[in-house]
Amino acid sequence: MAGHALVASRRDAGYLSEVTLDGTYKTLSVRGRADGYDPVNNQLEEVKTYRGDLHNMADNKRALHWAQVKIYGWLLCQAKDLKDVNLALVYFDIASMQETPLVENFTATRLKEYFNQQCELFLAWAVRELAHRTARDASLTALAFPHVTFRPGQRELAEAVYKTASNCKCLMAQATTGIGKTIGTVFPLLKAMPSQRLDKLFYLAAKTPGRKLALDAFDLISASTPSLRLRVVELVARDKSCEHPDKACHGDSCPLAKGFYDRLPQARYAAVQSAADVLLDKTAMRDVALTHAVCPYYLAQEMATWADVVIGDYNYYFDLSAMLHAMTVSYQWRVSVLVDEAHNMIERARSMYSAALNQRQLQAVHAAAPRAVRAVLDKLNRAFYDVHKTQVVDYLVVEELPADFLKVLQQLITGITDFLVANPTRVDAELQSFYFEALHFSRMADSFGTHSMFDITLTDEATPAGSLLQSSQGSATLTIRNIVPAPFLNPRFTDAQSAVLFSATLSPANFYKDTLGLPMATAWIDVASPFSPDQLAVSAVRNVSTRYHDRNQSLAVITDLMAQQYAKAPGNYLAFTSSYDYLQKLEHYFSQCHPHITTWVQTRQMNEAGREQFLSRFTSTSRGIGFAVLGGAFAEGIDLPGSRLIGAFIATLGLPQVNAVNEEIKKRMADYFKNDDIQGEGQHDTAYNYTYLYPGVQKVVQAAGRVIRTQQDTGVVVLMDDRFTQPEVQSLLPHWWRVQNITHSASRPEKRPPVHF
Repeated sequence: MAGHALVASRRDAGYLSEVTLDGTYKTLSVRGRADGYDPVNNQLEEVKTYRGDLHNMADNKRALHWAQVKIYGWLLCQAKDLKDVNLALVYFDIASMQETPLVENFTATRLKEYFNQQCELFLAWAVRELAHRTARDASLTALAFPHVTFRPGQRELAEAVYKTASNCKCLMAQATTGIGKTIGTVFPLLKAMPSQRLDKLFYLAAKTPGRKLALDAFDLISASTPSLRLRVVELVARDKSCEHPDKACHGDSCPLAKGFYDRLPQARYAAVQSAADVLLDKTAMRDVALTHAVCPYYLAQEMATWADVVIGDYNYYFDLSAMLHAMTVSYQWRVSVLVDEAHNMIERARSMYSAALNQRQLQAVHAAAPRAVRAVLDKLNRAFYDVHKTQVVDYLVVEELPADFLKVLQQLITGITDFLVANPTRVDAELQSFYFEALHFSRMADSFGTHSMFDITLTDEATPAGSLLQSSQGSATLTIRNIVPAPFLNPRFTDAQSAVLFSATLSPANFYKDTLGLPMATAWIDVASPFSPDQLAVSAVRNVSTRYHDRNQSLAVITDLMAQQYAKAPGNYLAFTSSYDYLQKLEHYFSQCHPHITTWVQTRQMNEAGREQFLSRFTSTSRGIGFAVLGGAFAEGIDLPGSRLIGAFIATLGLPQVNAVNEEIKKRMADYFKNDDIQGEGQHDTAYNYTYLYPGVQKVVQAAGRVIRTQQDTGVVVLMDDRFTQPEVQSLLPHWWRVQNITHSASRPEKRPPVHF
């Protein structure tokens, strides 16, 4: 915008800026705003800003620029009855402030022919799209529920979702597993699409299994209604859909990028045709893309424009540069947003709006960096040292961001940008990764406020091999850490026509409303559980503590509790602890005491194959105890119905670790919510509950939810910490639980193995 203004300021007095133009073709209304018109020279200008070497601009971008100015040219000729006009593309280098004009004279007749041709191309597609929209809305109006009847609680959920969409509101829905939350939220929103004139439905999940559940739900709905006209597209991460990860996304490097826009119309049409019969999930999208020799990732991005339902990760709508949100605002779409497993939103959103720069990573990048960017990398390294050179503690919270550091960071971003523009085919993963992190850090610095904090952590890691940078002064990690994502997320919710956040654990409601920035008028529903208290025996043990300083002493009691329950009802159990260290100690002690009971253990950084192997141990005929970390891969999102899992032992309240970072977060919570009277809590209670208690109990309830998955299941949950017997903690547990407070007594007095760690 500044570049455009500067170019306009250089023109003569009679120059007209921001010229509004409009016209029609058959049923099309075409309008736009040209950057400027010089009536003396009869020259219409379109200004494009750029950086780097203009000769490196892609042909497809230049073609688009000419197309735009030629459309404007005809509209101007029509409005002023001109026989010809000079059309100018003015390329303005924002670094050198120099203009490069490309001028060509066009007759009105030639421009009219071009205008008509483009309009015909657009109309051909638009007519198909309008026909699809009409057929889609008709089929959704007639859509029937895919099952014979609703499950208990499912109708209540569906009605609440439909009313929310009808009233253009937000809804928080707490509903336990087993009622069919996915169908119970998707179906009513599909039914609401015609009456609410919704353009899109975005189904957003935290993890891959959530997307799979959504795809299964839409597959079920489509199978039950063959006449349904609905385009469903799945978006996946680039690294999971890239066919040539060793190549740059450039026509001179990747064969699927070269000529992409030439082949896109045919690929897009084929994808639309395929979407009438199948869901365009990752596999189907890849098949279409490779048939037409285009990139599957970018074809999926293109198809988001033409889909009725888009299934993807949270970040596609809620991230700082979220594609779906940007398109919603730009195209003025009417969208409804479904947020699956919404209890994950707080931590995910915090990570989206946090940024970190690691000095050791900078030094590693410098060691292998091209000569052209080494100078700016070196300068940033020196700026790093200036930030922490007087710091004497390992961890320090700083109230203000370092202005000098940010200036140097911007210089580095500019330097790397120029290098990447000049070398578009170069593949340098480490440099590119650091570049993106630097960009994100700079953007988060621009929006820094009371919702976040800035801290410096000193590290004693070894200097990377090959680094030429100084290392005698140590290194640091600079972090802009988001505490409350509400200010960033609130506009995302308000830009949607309606939004539904659903999970089995969304209590207390105010905690999520406050931290996620949901509108004040957000509705809340706690769907009655379809399960009976008789299905799940829940006990809380009075005389055991899993606090950090009590953990070694707790091993014997917890082992006894687990062994007693296993002897009473042999089968498959999950045992959850607060950390891998505690997990290993407990499993080791338990195995020594009870070697006849089979155990298996979650390990640090377990890969997908390891996770599958861990879960494969839970069969309908097996017996044993799987040890896992609370909040990890096996504490939510897994389904082990029937005898595959009959109980859970939870040896932790799940509270985040008490450390310098979390204590600072608690202080920030107190400051941020100091003017709020939240559920009658005091300022200190609010800060503690929001930082520690609520996130901890939420993990506990999620883990316990692995036990009862269907109305035929029965099982047990043993809460092994005296804090579970406290009324304020039990008030946060599911209402349908009937918790029995018990005192453990050893089953037998034999000598136990000593604890040596």
